Amino acid sequence: MRGVALIAGLLCAAADVIAAPTADLSRWSVEQMPGGSVTTEGDALVIRDAEGCTVWWRERLTAPVEISYEAKVVMADGPFDRLSDLNCFWMATDPKSPRVIPAGRTGRFPDYNSLQTYYVGHGGNNNTTVRFRRYDGTDARPLRSEHDLATPRLLLRPNHTYRLRLVARDGVAEYWCDDELIFTFRDPAPFTSGWFGLRTVKSHLEIRNLKVRRPGAP
Repeated sequence: MRGVALIAGLLCAAADVIAAPTADLSRWSVEQMPGGSVTTEGDALVIRDAEGCTVWWRERLTAPVEISYEAKVVMADGPFDRLSDLNCFWMATDPKSPRVIPAGRTGRFPDYNSLQTYYVGHGGNNNTTVRFRRYDGTDARPLRSEHDLATPRLLLRPNHTYRLRLVARDGVAEYWCDDELIFTFRDPAPFTSGWFGLRTVKSHLEIRNLKVRRPGAP
């Protein structure tokens, strides 16, 4: 009986991890302006961008969900190396086609104004701001004062491996960085399903160890 219980527990834990492979381009949908590239190198998804890029994880996610990954803004004097814009969308949908991945855009940032989504711009505006927004499907992109940060210790550091965690559960959206809760937002009309996307512009990112799981899963 003990062995059966152990196997059942392992199967349950496995089911709680919804997806994991990072360096597999078939699992991603790329939208990028000309001049950049999205490739894999070893265990990393590598984004080199010139004018704007969003990379969508192809699987639709449903709350409660926790998305975690490691991310580095590479600064090594390369042509795409700029310390800025380690950004993300989660629970994103297009209100016109809410059951379809919101792909097919050019990679220009204004193209995403029509989404309903949670968004964090980490190190935006040339690494001077850290912002959380709840996109409402209009051009408004509302920004609350408590979600507009410029704290120096929160701004991006070159070649640092960040541990990022995005959460949607029980009507609350959270953004964690290196085990610190940066943003929490109780949404009166929460986004309960949608897609996760990496977002950047004019930068060089390495993404590793993506895990999508139910909150509290091992």
